[in-house]
Amino acid sequence: MSAAPRGLARDLTLAAAVAVILAQVIGTGVFVKARVMTCNVGAPSLVLAAWAVGGLFTLAGAITFGELGAMFPRAGGEMHFLRAAYGRAVAFLYGWMQILVGKAGSQAALAVAFAIFANDLSGGALSAPGAQAIALAAIGLGTAINLASVRSNGAVATALTVVKVALIAGIALAAFRASLSGALGSAVASAGEACADVPASARLGAAGFGAAVIGALWGYSGWGNLTLLGDELRDPSRTLPRALVLGIGAIVALYLIANAAYFVVLTPAELMAVSRDSSVAREVMVRVFGGAAAAVMAAGLLASSFGSLHVSMLTGARVPYALAHEALLPRAFGAVSARGAPWVAVLVQGAWACVLALSGSFDVLTDYTIFGGLAFQALAVGAIFVLRRSQPEAPRPVRAWGYPFVPALYVLATAWLVTSTLIATPGRALAGLGLIALGLPVYALFVRHAHASARG
Repeated sequence: MSAAPRGLARDLTLAAAVAVILAQVIGTGVFVKARVMTCNVGAPSLVLAAWAVGGLFTLAGAITFGELGAMFPRAGGEMHFLRAAYGRAVAFLYGWMQILVGKAGSQAALAVAFAIFANDLSGGALSAPGAQAIALAAIGLGTAINLASVRSNGAVATALTVVKVALIAGIALAAFRASLSGALGSAVASAGEACADVPASARLGAAGFGAAVIGALWGYSGWGNLTLLGDELRDPSRTLPRALVLGIGAIVALYLIANAAYFVVLTPAELMAVSRDSSVAREVMVRVFGGAAAAVMAAGLLASSFGSLHVSMLTGARVPYALAHEALLPRAFGAVSARGAPWVAVLVQGAWACVLALSGSFDVLTDYTIFGGLAFQALAVGAIFVLRRSQPEAPRPVRAWGYPFVPALYVLATAWLVTSTLIATPGRALAGLGLIALGLPVYALFVRHAHASARG
């Protein structure tokens, strides 16, 4: 394996690392998922159970990544796990997927969500071109912030995470206090046709609970992205595993508290009738405080979506940076500014996210990569089995608790999710694999170029 990339500063503390995880994972899912999950299972206790099971699976993955991340504390994180276990081609295809759609598509979607919340805050005053301009401005601002030092970005992530946690805690506190005082309104502010968009095959019973757990796992997605900042963590062998466990633990607790609060204010029938164009959290706040609370929620969701966008850009730029240092992308992507930022990777990523946001195709492309993304995550966690066998004497500053059962739990859960995705949307799953396979000739091109350069 080639030497680890150098040039990035190890300035991210444990607190900043935990903030990165919270900022990445807590986007809008916790505010909207409860409606569909209630349609899936029908009972508040089962919704909470689904969040708990999803959290347990996620924690199993985080514990495994603690060992792997401590072994490979490098920019690009998962890419190095995959390379060590399965070879350069698999590592490149992971990076190809992330660069082409995985990261940039997610950033485009978050920017569009930011524009939607800005429109809500303005009372619907934005025109379509105005909303597009705001989405592009959000990407531009995120890019500009990411050109600063990682220490500054850690501070931004921490500040925005405080806003997210305060928003969730505020909703829960308001709900519980209103319930105890009997100061609740009498109707849901916005209602639609209950569960009209949830297939009958995904309602009630084992199938419904499985669908609810899948929904919860989407709500926990992004937890492994801290490993992409491996070159910038202080004392990574201690910071990374601790941050993963603390961050996921905090998110599980917040999600359970928030969803319990929803059911304190709304009955399951009322919750299932919330419009798809609204959010459960908004309806709870409107029920407790009246219509004026809608603006507060829009502002909170605005901050939450930008926080996720900022951290997605922070972690995403480290993928092309790492590939460049593996001679799998042009060397320019590995350039580091005087402030310690991979500036070429940051700028190119921001430009591509803008293209996807304007094209409107990112939703379809992101759907195509869901299947591949899940498969790569299962492979990354499964790398622990390969490396324990192939590199038994390799330094392991941290060993995964509960091996082999804990990583096996995550791999089995993800395999279930991959299978469910393939059954539910076979066309998109196979298209996703095809999109990833397009990276093979690109990989061959870079390998050929690297060999030619070595001979020269």
